[in-house]
Amino acid sequence: MRIAVISDTHNFLDPRIPALFAGVDHILHGGDIGMPIILLELEQIAPVTAVGGNTDELDFRYRLAEAVELAGRKYFLQHIVDPHSPSPPLRWQLARARPDVVVFGHTHKPFCETLGGTLFFNPGYAGKPRFGLDRSVAILHCEGKEIRPEYLAL
Repeated sequence: MRIAVISDTHNFLDPRIPALFAGVDHILHGGDIGMPIILLELEQIAPVTAVGGNTDELDFRYRLAEAVELAGRKYFLQHIVDPHSPSPPLRWQLARARPDVVVFGHTHKPFCETLGGTLFFNPGYAGKPRFGLDRSVAILHCEGKEIRPEYLAL
């Protein structure tokens, strides 16, 4: 199974995304989506599970945390996550959900580290270029018991 991971689109879907995500089975969006049209465009590629972020309008009613099971693995999404020092509410949610992978955004920096048996994964940011930061999305290749991340530069 191939799972696309994107975050921090900030109301901009790079025109290269459909080609980069072609053939994926599912898309996970780690927050700071922007307008709901972004999710509708992503849904033209594959089913989407998404969470809102700190810049998303409350009126859009994006969920702040979401869990989904794909190919026998549990994925937990929340926009703001400190993998090395999770907040008490997040620790409680993770203890309850027991995910294999935690997808997040917010920092605009890629992150991929297994901590306590859970993969914490940030694809970087996919919004409009700014501050000279590198932009990226990712594909998680889920083969057998292995999850192999592949970062794709924008």
